[in-house]
Amino acid sequence: MFARIAIAAFFAVLLALLPGAARAEGVELAHLATRKVDDGLELSFTTRFDLSRAAEDALHKGVPLYFVAEVNVLRNRWYWRDARIAQVDRTWRLAWQPLTRQYRVSMGGLHQSFATLDEALNVVRGQSGWRIAEPRDIEDGGSYYLEFSFKLDVSQLPRPMQIGLQSGFALSIEQKRLFAPDFTLK
Repeated sequence: MFARIAIAAFFAVLLALLPGAARAEGVELAHLATRKVDDGLELSFTTRFDLSRAAEDALHKGVPLYFVAEVNVLRNRWYWRDARIAQVDRTWRLAWQPLTRQYRVSMGGLHQSFATLDEALNVVRGQSGWRIAEPRDIEDGGSYYLEFSFKLDVSQLPRPMQIGLQSGFALSIEQKRLFAPDFTLK
């Protein structure tokens, strides 16, 4: 009996260590890639998540939800702390418009309306061609790494909702990846 449990535990640990999509607190990072272009360094990512019932109810009651993606590009240094080469973030605001019965996604000064929640979330779930570093900041031959995080920003919710915050609002993932010499992620 003990041998079966030990074998099952071994295979569970082995499956957890296999590379693949990362998952943390309700968000799965399905795709994360970078590429070096003439304009600098571009990032593409895709996440998978579903809103909890509590978050969806809050959205339909007029509370906008804010999603934030943050990226840091750092260069390894043996003699001091790692140098921060670039730090960028992007915020999406998802809101329900009851008069038009549409969902509205805003990013910066741009707004787009969608008929269904799933269509609106598809915009929030991923990004491609996002420039994260300037060409002058990245040198060939350096040792760089990327810190990526994506989360539902609960600090931008109304204060009464932050006090008794339910676990349904906990959507976040963090990843740290090394760059290959051609600035693709390892």
